[in-house]
Formats: sequence, structure tokens, C-alpha cells
Amino acid sequence: MSAQLILYSFLAYTFMLFLVSFITARKSDNESFFLGNRKSPWFVVAYGMIGASLSGVTFISVTGWVEDARFSYMMVVFGYLIGYFAIAKVLLPLYYRLQLTSIYTYLLDRFGNRSYKTGAFYFLLSRVIGASFRMFLVINVLQIFVFDVYGIPFWLTVVIFMALINLYTFKGGIKTIVWTDMVQTTFMLTSVLLTVYFLKDQMAMTFGELARQVKDSEYSQIVFTDWQDKHYFLKEFFSGAFIAIVMTGLDQDMMQKNLSCRNLRDAQKNIISLSWILVPVNFLFLSLGAALMIFVREKGIEITGTSDSLFPQVALRHLGPVAAIVFIIGLISAAYSSADSALTALTTSFSVDVLGINRRKNLSEKQRKNIRYKVHFGITFLLILVIVFFKSINNDAVISELFTVAGYTYGPLLGLFAFGLFTHMQVRDKWVPLVAIISPAFCYVLSKYSTELFNGYKFGFELLILNGLLTFAGLLMLSKKQD
Repeated sequence: MSAQLILYSFLAYTFMLFLVSFITARKSDNESFFLGNRKSPWFVVAYGMIGASLSGVTFISVTGWVEDARFSYMMVVFGYLIGYFAIAKVLLPLYYRLQLTSIYTYLLDRFGNRSYKTGAFYFLLSRVIGASFRMFLVINVLQIFVFDVYGIPFWLTVVIFMALINLYTFKGGIKTIVWTDMVQTTFMLTSVLLTVYFLKDQMAMTFGELARQVKDSEYSQIVFTDWQDKHYFLKEFFSGAFIAIVMTGLDQDMMQKNLSCRNLRDAQKNIISLSWILVPVNFLFLSLGAALMIFVREKGIEITGTSDSLFPQVALRHLGPVAAIVFIIGLISAAYSSADSALTALTTSFSVDVLGINRRKNLSEKQRKNIRYKVHFGITFLLILVIVFFKSINNDAVISELFTVAGYTYGPLLGLFAFGLFTHMQVRDKWVPLVAIISPAFCYVLSKYSTELFNGYKFGFELLILNGLLTFAGLLMLSKKQD
């Protein structure tokens, strides 16, 4: 496939997003940017959140991850069902009752200013790292297959992408994101389905025959019963529940969409619907990964680079031009969905939690909007720097790195919210930042030396749970009952 055709596909898709932005961002204000005026239809939010939940990580990394982890990721997805149920029944009622714009404001009311700033800091750190990883993964593929051909350096490619995302989100914010997410989800899922179709044609199979090949292959193993294995099914399942809670329920990016719904009932319908939809969708991605591996072995194709290279190399070099276009459009959809809502959420959190623009009564609406604009462009610049930095350190499959990072950065958030919700004790607010630093550091040491300390045991995603428990225990040690 020619680089020129890929470039035209990219430009056409980008133009469509700008058209959606133009329609949705009219008469927007700060309330529109932060919460969409609380008028978002729940079914649109639920459908759009599929793409936001998956992003470029699932689109590329999960498919390539099948060779090593098989279908074990499905146990994580089954755990999501428990996590999303907890979000719907515990966290969403809290957020709607308090009428929050930033969910971390809860920590201010419950514990104090330092706890509040600590929660906001860990979200900002987590989301900057996570969004940058996702964007790096997708942009790097386009760099190799398109922009290198034109002699455009990687840093300039990143600047172009982030500038475009900045332009179509800076005015409408979440009011625009809700609808662009819907478009991006549609293109991402269509891309996967069509790729499966092209694969079965290339291997001269029917869909039924390809499904049987996947089912009978070594890749379809879901349950790992060795308790020392990092893919042990119980570890994966319970980790999935807590991953859902922290990476959706305690994440301003994902919750901002839910808080834009008309009322609590709509938000709950959205999150429960999403949890069940993610089961077949993730199974589809894993099935595609297995089909890609079967195709590669049958055709004797050698895949160079990391496992993240599997899907791009097959789609762009071995399935024909139509399949390549389909892949590129899906990839671009994943790229935009990875960054646009993250950029909006980071702008919201920094504006509300760090700068406190909602609490500064001396600011006019125009002044608040001007501050938000400056923050939006500042966050864009920060993401550019981090993505370019990751270019020099990427080695392993991104999904593994992403959840490892989340285990360290989301753990303190899990401990803080759990302590606030399930105890009636008041923390010594000034010590909370110290607890939030010690817990991840201790987890890092345990993880690094776990095989020596625990008779060969290897930590997986459950590191997140341990981190949250340590934070909870630290808060318990430095607390007292409320009067």
C-alpha cells in the first residue's frame, strides 16, 4: 500500500472529526467542556466508551499479546463485570450526589487539601503516562509506514497529531468527545471485523472453519491453573475487577463521560451496558490475534520487532490494499480515541483540581475559559514531550507496560477512595502524600524480588490490589475516628 493512499485516508478521517466537532461545539462554554451540560444520551456514551476503553492498546497490543498470554486476558475482562457493577452501585451515586465536576474533589471534602492534591496528582501522572503510551504505539506504526517515506521525523509527526487533536477538542471538550468517540468506535470495530474477513479469504476458509481453527489452536487457552504463573486465572479475574474500578471508576477521563449523562440512572445504564459489551468485543480482538498467528504460520511470514508489530505488518504487507486501508482507518480511530478524551480530562483536572477555577469566585466566565484554553495547549505540549521520550525507551508489549504502570500509579487512588468510602475515620491529611509515595515504592521492591522472596511467585496485574491495600493500611495507621 502506498504511503500517499494512507495519508489521504488519514486526512479524510480527520476532516470528518473536525466536521463533528464543528457541529457539536457551537455555543459551548465551560460547562459544555467539562460535563457536556449533563445532556449526553447514555446509549451514545456507552457505545463511544467501547472505543475509549479499547484504544490503540487493545487494537494492536492485545492481538499481538496472544502468542505469549493466549486468551488469558479474558479472565481480566470477566473481572471487569464485577468492577463495573461496583462503579455503577457505589461510585456513580456518590459522584452524582455531590454534583462533582472533578471526581477528586471528593477527597477534599472527605480528608482535606493534601489528600485532594495527592489524588489529582496521581490521576494526572497516570493519565499522562497511559495516554502517551497509547499514542506512541499508534503514531509509531504510522511513522514507519507513512511519515518515514516522506522524511518527516517522529517528533514532527507527534506534533501534527497532537495539534489536530487539540484543535477539534479545545472548544467543545466532552460535549464533542461523546460524539467523536461514537464515530471512532464504529470505525475501530468495523476494521477488526473486515480484517477477519480478509484473513479467512486469504486462507481459503469459511468463518466457521476459521473459528474452529482458533478454538482448536494453542492460543485459545483462557484458564491458567499454575498459581505461580502471572496469568493464573484467579489473579487475572480479581485484578480485572480492580483494574475496572481504578481505570474507569477512579479515572477522571472515563468518569467525565458518565457525569455528562442526564442523570444517575442513565449513567448506571451506560456503565452496566458497557461492561457486558466489552466481553464479546475483547474476545473478538483476541480471536483476531489468534487468526493472525495462524495466518503467519501457515504462510511462513516472519514478523520483525515486538509482538505489537503483528497486526500492522500482516495488514499492511500481506492482505492487500483494501485491507490495508481498513487497518489504517481503524488505527487512526484508535489513535484519536486514545488522546482526545485524555486531553480533555487532563485539562479538566488541572483546571479544577490544581488551579481551582471553579472555586475562585472572582473569575468571570470569560477568564475561566481563557485559563482553560491555556491549560489545554499546555497539556498538549506535555503529551508531545512524553510521547517523544517514550520513543527511546519502548521495548516490551505496550499493554503489559501500561498495566504495570497503572499498578503503581492507580494504587494510591484505590486506597484513598476505599478508605474514604468504607471507614468513618479521618486521616492526618499532611501525611497522605508520604503514604502515597511509600506504597508504590514498596510494591516495586516486592515485584522486583518476588521470585526470591516468595518461592518463585511472579506478580501480575494483582500488583494494583496490593498497592491499594498498602495505601489503605498506611492511612489506617495515620488516622483517627471522626468526632
